[in-house]
Parts: sequence; structure tokens; C-alpha cells
Amino acid sequence: MDFTFSEEQEAIRTLADEVFTSRAGIDRVKQVELGDERIDRDLWRELATTGLLGIALPEALGGGGLGLAELYVLLEQQGRHVAPVPIWQSALAALAVAEFGTDAQRTALVPGVADGSSFLTIGLEEFGPFVDGDPATVATETDGRWTLTGAKAVVPITHVADRAIVSATTPSGAALFVVDLAAAGVSVQQTQSTTWEICGNVTFESAPAELLGGGDAVQWLIDRVQLALAAIQIGVGSGAVAQAVTYLNGRHQFGRPLATFQAVGHQLADCYIDLEAMRVTLWQAAWLLSENQDPGTSVLVAKWWATDAGQRVVHRTTHLHGGMGVDTDYPVHRHLLWGKQIGATLGGSASDLARLGAQLASGVEVVA
Repeated sequence: MDFTFSEEQEAIRTLADEVFTSRAGIDRVKQVELGDERIDRDLWRELATTGLLGIALPEALGGGGLGLAELYVLLEQQGRHVAPVPIWQSALAALAVAEFGTDAQRTALVPGVADGSSFLTIGLEEFGPFVDGDPATVATETDGRWTLTGAKAVVPITHVADRAIVSATTPSGAALFVVDLAAAGVSVQQTQSTTWEICGNVTFESAPAELLGGGDAVQWLIDRVQLALAAIQIGVGSGAVAQAVTYLNGRHQFGRPLATFQAVGHQLADCYIDLEAMRVTLWQAAWLLSENQDPGTSVLVAKWWATDAGQRVVHRTTHLHGGMGVDTDYPVHRHLLWGKQIGATLGGSASDLARLGAQLASGVEVVA
């Protein structure tokens, strides 16, 4: 395995950093947070114009024709800048359609995500602990038509998404479905997440749905979402550390910068170790998926590091800012909120370990 970025990936990282730096500064993020949508439409259009939004989608459908690694490079940069745009939600939903959908579904749903004209979202979580296995939402087929009954919790961007890709249980096992959120039988209770992002608790009562893919499709999507969250979390932690370093070098106590204090250095060293562990486990799992190899336990290991260590990093950096860390006028608080939200999505660290233990007990290969 070689985790060195290619020239293309380095170019994507540089471009993404330039776009987020110019379009997602602190003042702009504050302005978006006060808006009704809490999505930066200007940034969204810029990501589409530069081709970053559809970087992993097929060229034939308007995308860049690259892969997961390139998408995760983009997501890491988004995390560094805590930029309020739903990249992973739309991009991975569109990628699932491109992978499992019919020609009609691909043509109808994927190009709009690539060019930024439409949003898709993903509903995988239900009320209660997140577990692997068949979802509680049930899909029923009658005369060739599918309907869903059940509920999905905290589905992102339900206020702007045209369709949602959701998991449900069929008589033959779990499968993915495409649901129109405005259809009869679908009700959405809008709420907000820890990061102030608008999301919705979605209830299905014999709601019409289109089958997208069965078999391994649900796990296929869960794996990629978990790694997307891990990629964002690395960026969130790295951005928080960068802010802490700037603050500590500029803040003086007893006649010298706080950055020179030994206890401060130890805290930052621990952050560095955690971030490197998060990074190497992410790219190991991403490489295996990109090479179409069995990821074994690698995805859950990366998810656990992002959930557990990621929260340690944002807590340490907040603590190193002292009272400024909890001041919502100071930007580092957003990294804490994003770190907490990511750490709770698709299960917390205890859930990750429980699922990892279940994989090991079932004989899943350990990837080291």
C-alpha cells in the first residue's frame, strides 16, 4: 500500500484549499449560519464550477471520473474549513445511484449533483443505537411497486434535497431505495444537528419508493459514508490544531508564548499522534475499497479512530484556547461542534467497538 498522494490528488487538495479559503472564511460561515438554509449556495456553485463537486462521479454523467480517494481529499479540506455545504451527502448518494441504479435513475439523478443544480441525501440511521444488519424500515412490493414503512432519524438536508437514498429491509434482505421526500406517505419533521445543520426525522407510511440495489448495496454505502466522515474528521482536527498553534504562539504568559510551555507541547503532541493514526487507518481502508479488495475490519477501525480520537483532538484544542475556546465569536468552537457531531453519526465509539467485535467474532479478516 502506498498512501502518497498522486500529482492529481495533490492538485485536488490545493484547488480545494484555495476554494474553501476564499469562499468559506469565518465571516462568510457566520453569515450562512444565520440564513434559513444554512447551506452556502455560493460555495456550492463554486465547487460545481471547478469540477470538485462531481469529482468521483462518472464522466458520462457529468462527473470527473476519478474515485473515492479524490473525494476524501476534498472532504478533508472541507473539514479543515468547517465549510457548510453537504458534499458527502449528495456525492455519495449520487455515487450509489451511479453504482446500482438503472439507466433512467442515473440519468435523472446524477448529473444534477455533478453540476450543483440539485441535492440528494442519505438516510441510514434509525431511532436507537446504530447496528449492522437489516434496518427496521420495511419495504413491501405489490404488483411491481415498492412502498416503505418505518422511519429514518436525522436525515441531512431534508429541506433542500430532491430525493433521499434510504435503507430498508425486503423479504430477501436489506436494500437501498430512492424516495421522493415530497411524495404522499412521507412526512418530515425538521430539526437541527449539533453543528446547526438542518436535518429531518423522516417517517414513511406506505410511501412509494424505487428499488436501487439489494445484496451488498447497503453495506457498500455504509462503508463509504463511514470513511467520508473519517476524512472530514481528520480535516476538522487538523484545522483545530492549526488554530491552536496560531493562538498559542501569539498569546504570552510570564513573558513568553504559551506554545513554549511543556504541558502545552504534550497536548499538541497527543493531537499529532491521534491525527496520524486517524489518517493512516483512513487511507488503508480507502485504498482497499478503491482497489475493490475486501476491506475486512479496516473501515470500522478507521471509523473508530475518527470517532474516538477525533473527539479527543477537538476537546484538547478547545482546552488549549482557555476561555476563548468556548466563546462562540471565536472560530474554534465550530471544530468542536463538528467533531462531536461526526463522533455521534452512525454510532459512537462504543457502538463502533461493538460492531468491530461482532465482525471479529464472525470471522471477518483483520486487515493490518
